[in-house]
Amino acid sequence: MDKLNNIHPGEVLLEEFLIPMGISAYRLSKETIIPQTRISEIIKGRRRITADTALRFSKFFGTSPKFWLGLQDDFDLEEERNSKQIEFDTIKQFHFN
Repeated sequence: MDKLNNIHPGEVLLEEFLIPMGISAYRLSKETIIPQTRISEIIKGRRRITADTALRFSKFFGTSPKFWLGLQDDFDLEEERNSKQIEFDTIKQFHFN
């Protein structure tokens, strides 16, 4: 079974929200009072979703802030797992007696 690519929250923002809703990055920027550069960097996968951004997106889209932070946490965990898997494999689980 092939491994799926790790999906950045910016891709979810673009593909599941902006495109289907016909909302431009510019409009999202203006409506949420988030600098357009930050929106663009999130969409390009170069910037994280912060608590501030999650709160603003949740208000605008009618979602929860935890939805956006959860996407970011899932992405970050997978990135770390992928980059340090060999190191993690050397860690032995502690067993209580």
